[in-house]
Amino acid sequence: MKKILVADDEKRMRILISDFLTDAGYEIIEAKDGAEAIDMFMENADIDLIILDVMMPHYSGWDVCQEIRRTSKVPIIMLTAKTQETDELYGFKKGADEYIKKPFRPSILVARVNAIIKRSYNETSKILKGILCIDKDKHTVTIKGISTVLSITEYKLLIFLIENEGIVISRDMILANVWGYDYDGTDRTVDTHVKRLRDKLLSAGHYVKTVRGYGYKFEA
Repeated sequence: MKKILVADDEKRMRILISDFLTDAGYEIIEAKDGAEAIDMFMENADIDLIILDVMMPHYSGWDVCQEIRRTSKVPIIMLTAKTQETDELYGFKKGADEYIKKPFRPSILVARVNAIIKRSYNETSKILKGILCIDKDKHTVTIKGISTVLSITEYKLLIFLIENEGIVISRDMILANVWGYDYDGTDRTVDTHVKRLRDKLLSAGHYVKTVRGYGYKFEA
């Protein structure tokens, strides 16, 4: 059972998140502010993922994220009511792995948690999705047994989409996770690489679906 630390100064929000994640099979511990979040992280060496509200007393979620990143690479999800793209990029710069805007559907949060846990702790080297097979140890991709050659960026893009299967990923989030938060790219960069990836995946190219006005998702 994976252990998750949920830090939010709103008790109602902590209860909501904890209830849904508990039902999904996770063990939950709670912190009511930033200072308590840091203390609980230091006291629990077996925490597998952290969910941080950005606006908390004593220390903000960004401060907590930065402090934790001094010693740990544990996955971190930021929750915030802020909607500016610059705020998202700031969160990624501080070391966040995911950024979810309030209000959100609990089912979406659970899906994001499942995806990050799977991405961070899955030790299986082979991924099978429909007619697509990826060997992560060998960095090879085959479609119906036929090999295709992807660039490093195309491969990273494919893996990121697959690890978040069924979840709509914004172009900004793809840029931050595939190219890095400090990459000076645009939506066009993502669109161009997705087109090339689809072409190289041949009959499996339709697994990468466009969500108009937002981004992409992988669905085999």
